[in-house]
Amino acid sequence: MSDDDVRVMLVDDSAVIRGLIARMIEEEPGLRVAVSVGNGQMAVDRLKTDPVEVIILDIEMPVMDGLTAIPLLLAIKPDVKIIMASTLTEKNADISMRAMRAGAVDYVPKPTSTREISGGDDFKRELLEKIRALGLVTRRPAASVPSTTGADVKAAAKPLHAGEVTLRQPSSGRARVLAVGSSTGGPQALFQFFKDVRPDVNVPVVVTQHMPATFTKILADHIQNATGWPCTEGEDGMPLVPGNIYLAPGGFHMTVAAANGGHVLKTNQDPPENFCRPAVDPMLRSVATAFGGAALVVILTGMGSDGREGGRMVVDAGGSIMAQDEATSVVWGMPGAVATAGLCEAVLPLNDLGPKVMSRLKTGVA
Repeated sequence: MSDDDVRVMLVDDSAVIRGLIARMIEEEPGLRVAVSVGNGQMAVDRLKTDPVEVIILDIEMPVMDGLTAIPLLLAIKPDVKIIMASTLTEKNADISMRAMRAGAVDYVPKPTSTREISGGDDFKRELLEKIRALGLVTRRPAASVPSTTGADVKAAAKPLHAGEVTLRQPSSGRARVLAVGSSTGGPQALFQFFKDVRPDVNVPVVVTQHMPATFTKILADHIQNATGWPCTEGEDGMPLVPGNIYLAPGGFHMTVAAANGGHVLKTNQDPPENFCRPAVDPMLRSVATAFGGAALVVILTGMGSDGREGGRMVVDAGGSIMAQDEATSVVWGMPGAVATAGLCEAVLPLNDLGPKVMSRLKTGVA
């Protein structure tokens, strides 16, 4: 145990579940469970005296549920990272989405039995990766990296992410498709982004957000309700219509293909890429093939590097990439990967990214 360990609070009304998850965390170097409590009110009380970096928060609990606890926890420690843990039901998916709009940054689908939790390698890997990444972000000094655009390629920033940002000259061509990739912190970013980018840009939009089945349909509904965009979970053979958002369904990669003078969606259950299905890379590879230089890609907050290799194909085909900056990303993994690979023509705060994309899609000029 070290003072440098990422400190975690477990909040679940099942002592057995807390014990199993605590054992996973304690076996991982650099992580430790600092607090373990059975409801939201206890979590609020303990956070006042036992600061932690990450909270794993159940939804349904006695005394105070997880959704009620979120604003109270954030009022005590605004930079704490809250991960919702819930079983994959439609009700819990909807509550988890509401929780992320209220300030939770991510979620983990909780197995339905103690046997699945104790023996679930995927659950363990996902949970520990998110705790470590989010805990380190919480401890990181506030990023002081200036935003960058293609207007000043030489003024590339030196971010906290390994590597330097080298920007490409901006394209002047008009895009005919917008492809968006996101992961950790992505739902909140998508809500904001599509409030700033309006449906009258008159291009179809394809989105891959790392998210399990059940959650993706709920996310599509929340995006539509929050932004006014028509948004649906993508289906195999569905034609791409301008002014609509198509969200990759959980458990399936989603790609696009030319067909009958237009474009259609294709879905498949090929092996996961970057540990994810849906993954961003397959979508971007297909966009590069189907649209070439008429593709515009945006990479939002997320862990890992999914989107970098597919983004490279988009750029090689003449398309363009923009990315969310480090300061406004929950985790600058995916956007940092494309930015430091020299694939972006702009790296911007989330509030500036939407208007920049809107300008490009309406006028063809960044």
